[in-house]
Amino acid sequence: MPLSDVVIVDTTLREGEQFIHADFSSAAKLEIAHALTEFGVRYLEVTSPAASRRSRDDAAAIAGAGLPATIAAHVRCHKDDAAIALDTGVEALHMVMATSPILRAASHGKAIAEVVRIAADVAEFVRKRAPNVALRFSSEDAFRCPLNDLMNVYLPLAELRLYDRFGIADTTGAATPDRVAEVVNLLRRLTDTPIEFHGHNDIGCSIANAHAAVSNGATHINTSVLGIGERNGITPLEGLIAVLYAADRAGTVARFKLDALPGLCRRVAELAGVTVPFNQVLVGETAFSHKAGIHTKAVHNDPRAYEALDPADFGLTREISVGHRLTGWNAVRVRADALGLRLALTDLKEATNRVKQTADERRLSLDDVDRILAQVADEATARVSAPVSVP
Repeated sequence: MPLSDVVIVDTTLREGEQFIHADFSSAAKLEIAHALTEFGVRYLEVTSPAASRRSRDDAAAIAGAGLPATIAAHVRCHKDDAAIALDTGVEALHMVMATSPILRAASHGKAIAEVVRIAADVAEFVRKRAPNVALRFSSEDAFRCPLNDLMNVYLPLAELRLYDRFGIADTTGAATPDRVAEVVNLLRRLTDTPIEFHGHNDIGCSIANAHAAVSNGATHINTSVLGIGERNGITPLEGLIAVLYAADRAGTVARFKLDALPGLCRRVAELAGVTVPFNQVLVGETAFSHKAGIHTKAVHNDPRAYEALDPADFGLTREISVGHRLTGWNAVRVRADALGLRLALTDLKEATNRVKQTADERRLSLDDVDRILAQVADEATARVSAPVSVP
């Protein structure tokens, strides 16, 4: 399907709550839910209401907040969990059950045929009680599951037509894009059912895997703000937004309030007790910074030369570093122009040499660069003003 049509299912309020540093208060969860929907996310997943009394109350509060989004509860594939979740007023149930040999042995201990029987039984229970609820079944640890086992789960369930969507989870974050493409493509073709992808980031492939999933038929992608979640987390919301923007800038600008994204990420980081990583996609401190002389010259001429994303669309500005040994005279010229100094090329090159020489000895601040430029400008003025001696 086209990237622009993918449905983002943000799970900051579920997967994000499993981040080791996160302990969101009830008020914080509502704040995050409001911020996500104001940004433009229209599908939110919350922690299982069966997890605790407060989890139940929080799910009910979010489901009853009148947000312009579908609120889904993530639950075990179990009738009791489903019943508790339905009582909170959520509009969707996301049921999950282990399918890989290693995880089945370590968790529920059931054979594939029993997984299918339970998934069908619980789905029938839910359909009788809440016919219109959106229902998703997801295989936990799907990418370490033999394809035959995986198809022996999904094909019988697809024939029953009890589930609106199938989820497929890279639970250990060890899948690569080619593997994701293969499995998602096969599942989409054989079941003719919408597919949701959930990808962890243990080997650093979560964004690439999300792209591979959508490119091969996935209709829904799980994200969390800053990618927070178990271990190294999952596909970050801002990372998927960057992918969508690079593929379709106009559509992404129209669909999301992009300038709200940096603030959303900073706020979630604050609530989770962490800082935004310096190199985080889109929102990190260095996301739009340029240093080397050949880079800064080209960026001054046309930012698209070294930027796939326009920081202005996200309410951000680019940073062009001047005070270092890698600088070039074009970067120095731009700084001189900003200070109102009109220097000849020879003077610009002299200032550049002084910046480089000083930077070889110590770290320079922008004020240091400005002092060098002012000194060179004064020297140039003095030369012009000096009286001409007559022999």
